[in-house]
Amino acid sequence: MARDVVDIAVKLSHVSRYWSPAVVARLNDYEVKVVKVQGEFVWHTHEDTDELFLVVHGELTIQLRDGDVVLRPGQLFVVPRGVEHCPVADGEVHAVLIEPTGVINTGDADGELTAAYDDSLM
Repeated sequence: MARDVVDIAVKLSHVSRYWSPAVVARLNDYEVKVVKVQGEFVWHTHEDTDELFLVVHGELTIQLRDGDVVLRPGQLFVVPRGVEHCPVADGEVHAVLIEPTGVINTGDADGELTAAYDDSLM
């Protein structure tokens, strides 16, 4: 049995680009990712999957078409599949994402913020 402990703070210290999630663990068919964000992302949808955001540092606003959700450290929110959303961070935010293997960060919206898929278990 592997006893690999993942230190989220250490993993986040290695993240240098905003909006580029990095896989730090796998759980069945899911990936646990860390990400640093700042500024406004793009409006997008993940048609086939929910997306969990857990804020570790800072304050993250997830804009939804029917109102905003504001997350502070220690708080999480699950964006249901098919719901259009746009994360926004006025300052630097550190977060953990949990989603199925292979999910692309911009969902159905390609663009300059689409991150290369990183499954390296940094």
